[in-house]
Amino acid sequence: MHDSILHILNTTKTRIQAFGPDIHKEEPQPQFQKRDFIAAIAAARAEGRAPVIAEVKPASPGKSFREISPAAAAELAWEMEEAGAVAISVLTEPGVFRGSLENLKEVRKTVCLPVLRKDFVIDRVQLEEEGSDLVLLIAGILGKELGAFVELAIEKGFEPLVEVHSREELKLALETSTRVIGINNRNFETLKIDLATTEELAPFIREYDLDHGTSHIIVSESGMNSSSDVRRVMQAGADAVLIGSALMESDSVFEKN
Repeated sequence: MHDSILHILNTTKTRIQAFGPDIHKEEPQPQFQKRDFIAAIAAARAEGRAPVIAEVKPASPGKSFREISPAAAAELAWEMEEAGAVAISVLTEPGVFRGSLENLKEVRKTVCLPVLRKDFVIDRVQLEEEGSDLVLLIAGILGKELGAFVELAIEKGFEPLVEVHSREELKLALETSTRVIGINNRNFETLKIDLATTEELAPFIREYDLDHGTSHIIVSESGMNSSSDVRRVMQAGADAVLIGSALMESDSVFEKN
């Protein structure tokens, strides 16, 4: 695993340790009506639109886009909703990605769309934090614990989005109850991006669904910089795309969409 990813995992462990014992008391989160991500995807597809999950992303490894306060995150998310996004992804990892739970909270208060919390979830106490409609669970990080985290996320009211990058990770994901699988085109070993990852893995998910009578939503993540990139992964079998960096680098969310 790349040094920058290991650094994030180490700082995440430190962040969790700082929570102290009180968070383990499992005080209930405020109840809210979960917004239906799968229905949002279906509605966009029925209208002939490529479903885009737009990401509020202050930074990424080795690159800073802009500082984003909770108020700015809310305004940006509103623009993304107006521009036609089907869901909003919010980075909450505070170190490398400069995200925050406050950004997540303000975004969900502002938009009507499903909201994905994107972070490096490695401990169940992270699922006791701010609520969201979807939560990212990374197969390459959780490994054999993935299934237990998926079940806990569902129990807590989240729609888990399980992220994979290889056939081995995909096998783990398909053994869980998740309905949404994200294919990350970024390699965690090298941080290089290759859209061929979606082209390789999406057909395996479709074949699995045909053989088992299941149905998974496939989200292609990372590396979409143009409409041709989006078409490429959609033709490979993706149901939706998650776009962050390209939107953050654009002068206008409306222009990019």
